[in-house]
Formats: sequence, structure tokens, C-alpha cells
Amino acid sequence: MSNIWALFNMSGGVGKSTLTQNLGYHLASDYEANVLLVDVDPQASLTTFMGKSPTSFSETIANSMLDLNFPLPLVDEFDWCTLAPANIYLAQCEIKLGGVMQKETRLKQLLKTVSDDYDIVLIDCPPSLGQLAINCLAAADNLLIPIQTEYKSVEATINLLQMTFEITRQINPQLKVFGVVPTMFDSRVNSHKEAIEMITEVFVKLRANSLFESTTIFDPVPRGIDFATATRKHLPLGLHRKNHPALAVLSDIAGSINRTIVIKGEAVTNE
Repeated sequence: MSNIWALFNMSGGVGKSTLTQNLGYHLASDYEANVLLVDVDPQASLTTFMGKSPTSFSETIANSMLDLNFPLPLVDEFDWCTLAPANIYLAQCEIKLGGVMQKETRLKQLLKTVSDDYDIVLIDCPPSLGQLAINCLAAADNLLIPIQTEYKSVEATINLLQMTFEITRQINPQLKVFGVVPTMFDSRVNSHKEAIEMITEVFVKLRANSLFESTTIFDPVPRGIDFATATRKHLPLGLHRKNHPALAVLSDIAGSINRTIVIKGEAVTNE
């Protein structure tokens, strides 16, 4: 059985797809985990970051979510992962899901069909709280919440957390928020430092809530042009620049995830 993780934030532009790609790479390269990346965002940023044109796919995860008998389309040509791609037709899928049975758990049912083939599944969620996002929350065992270190981004995320909690309590009461990842951090900017303080204060208080009781507040991922360059080359940062300072932060997050992964009853190790 796979360990399913959703990277979720209702705000866009917080580095969610970048984080999904890079954590998947570190889990595969550092811990030899068999990784499936799942793109459930109609913008298909993760699919694009992996070097695939969303418009080139006639069949994507949208087909499978609408028809559970339709095998999950997979791209298995990468050295370190498998990708379930997306494109803009996911937006139509979201509308059509409103009229199907068990609409909140279609993704969960779909991932069960491939779960034995992977050690870990990372879901890149859409920046919304519609049917697609609800499906991601229903399917996941754990959440990672990327938050851009800007006041407006932090404030928006905090305002939406209670709504998220109410939904998850109904559809997936076992779900946990494993961690919060501050992104695009610049230590020279005072407002970014203030955002870190706000994130820490809020999530420490939220630990009284069962959804957040084990939440780790990770060190911030620094802002840097190398992320954009790596994305343009369709590479994780570790393959673009092996000595980048952000790699230590990404490796630490991946290591924390790795310690929770179970394969046939045993934790994955890199020994």
C-alpha cells in the first residue's frame, strides 16, 4: 500500500508544483523510493515542469476519475519517478464530477488500483476547494502545506484552514497535516521574517486541533533564480545544481517524510 501525500494550498503561486517535483526527486534519489507524481491541477504545472506538454495528452487522470474502469494514464519514461499527467480538461472533469456517485472519493478509488506499485504517491493539488481538491483531501494520508512567506499569502492560508478542517473531518477524519513549508523566503526582507513568525505562531496554536497535532514547521525554502532555471530545463533542482543551498532544506523535508514511509511493514532507509 502506498503512502499518499497531498501538497495543498488554496492560494496559487506558492511553489506547490515545484515542491512536489523536488520532494519526489529527493525521496527517489536519497531513499530509493518508488515515486508516483500525480497532477490534479487543471493548470498542469507539474506536468509541464516534468517536460511534458499537457496538450499532447488525449488521455489524462480526468478520464480515469470520470470512469473508474479507465486505467490511470501513466508516463513512465523518467529515471526517478512515474507521472500521472493532467491538462485543462480536468476543469471539465471537476464540473462533471458533480453528477457522479461517490464524487468525493473518485481519486481515492483510482489510486487504490496502482497503490501496490509505488512506495509513495505525491499529489499536486489545485489551488481551490472544489471537487478536485476535495478528492485530493479524501485520498491523502498526510498533507504538506506550502505557504509563500508573504503576509497576504499567510493571511489567506490561515483564513481558509478552518474551512479545510471542517471538510476533512467529514470526508477523511484520519487525515493529518504533516508539515508546513514556508517557500520563496528571502532572509534580507523583514516582511518575510515576520511571515515566518506568523506561520510559527499560528501553527503552534493549531496543534490543539487533531488535524494539526503532529504538524512540523519546516525551515523555509529560499527564493532563488535557480529554481526557475531548473524548471525551464524540466529538472528538479538537485539535477540542475548539486550544491544549491536549498537542497539541504528539501532533503530535510524528504527525510522526515521517509521516516514515515512503510514498505511491507518496514520503514524505507537509505542504508
